[in-house]
Amino acid sequence: MNARERTNSTPVDPVKLDRLAEVAIKVGLQLKPGQDLLVTAPTVALPLVRKIAEHAYKAGAGLVTPILSDEAVTLSRYRFGQDDGFDRAADWLYDGMAKAFAGNTARLAIVGDNPMLLSGEDPARVARASKANSIAYKPALERIVNFDINWNIIAYPAPSWAKLVFPHDEEDVAVAKLADAIFSASRVDNDDAIAAWQRHNATLRSRTEWLNGQRFDALHYSGPGTDLTIGLAHGHEWQGGASTAKNGITCNANIPTEEVFTTPHARRVSGQVVSTKPLSYQGSLIEDIAVRFEEGRIVEAKASRGEEVLNKVLDTDEGARRLGEVALVPHSSPISKSGLLFFNTLFDENAACHIALGQCYSKCFVDGATLTPEQIAAQGGNKSLIHIDWMIGSDKIDIDGLYADGRRVPVFRKGEWA
Repeated sequence: MNARERTNSTPVDPVKLDRLAEVAIKVGLQLKPGQDLLVTAPTVALPLVRKIAEHAYKAGAGLVTPILSDEAVTLSRYRFGQDDGFDRAADWLYDGMAKAFAGNTARLAIVGDNPMLLSGEDPARVARASKANSIAYKPALERIVNFDINWNIIAYPAPSWAKLVFPHDEEDVAVAKLADAIFSASRVDNDDAIAAWQRHNATLRSRTEWLNGQRFDALHYSGPGTDLTIGLAHGHEWQGGASTAKNGITCNANIPTEEVFTTPHARRVSGQVVSTKPLSYQGSLIEDIAVRFEEGRIVEAKASRGEEVLNKVLDTDEGARRLGEVALVPHSSPISKSGLLFFNTLFDENAACHIALGQCYSKCFVDGATLTPEQIAAQGGNKSLIHIDWMIGSDKIDIDGLYADGRRVPVFRKGEWA
């Protein structure tokens, strides 16, 4: 059944949707009997939420609690809300989420809202609301970035998102096409999707084992507009695919995923780099990002579109101008081969090598679960309210691994593993 034929009934294949829900529970979370689950999702994703609940309870879940958002309600705030309300967020809700995570509740986020929903709204209000939300969310976010619990992100093809990716198609056809792209990238177009994920995790694990064996001191990127050296944090550890959280549960945090990643040294990044794909952030599209680093900090930043938004992001806090993640993705990844721009970081970051501004992951250190925030900072880990990935890889980028004694080893050549 192709995308156009499926629109005669439903644009989203119900078999593959069910399979995605099963993979989210059994691979993404590896939810344990008796464990509670918190699900956040847009209202349009209710069909997937219901399937998630079904598979969660079949796996022995204690309590499944959904929290839904709605595009129309969000827009009402920007169009009719009081101005001083944009410096506030529902801290009581995030405090409750942090309490749930402290009690070993698993976290599942379903993304699918229109990435450009706020593109027509006042960028100053968008920035204020985003900062207030980041501050309020911090207690809950720390449980996630510190990998205290098993968590997972998946996607649902909302019509508004689908029309952004496929603007020339009718809505049902666009939804069907985006659904197929999500299912393919999430490996649920396989009859045995769980086995497919086991094979993929093994491939990613072989990459991390090789990188961890090299113990590189830094990575050097070269290509059009890019001459960048990223020092790696002391005691850094490469991760990718399935990882074990502090609660002892092994999970795949992102579905899909094609990356292996680690922690850069927040004070040892130098040179210039340009983006190779647009960054969709808080309803704004930021294109042709070009930044220059000195001693780990961005000292100059430009963009052909969305430069004002970019600079507001960089001014969030001290750590916003420093890196918290470096990730390697081959140009031949399935998402890159699709040729699609998803306008969604969950997918677009898996099409190219990327870096992330802001908060680092404590799990990307040897024995990271035992390190204090002070020790992580001393080893080069960054701290910030934000964590924003943007793409710097292409088929024209070369990457060398640098040893402390100056020796170089090819890691990527023309966007592929060397």
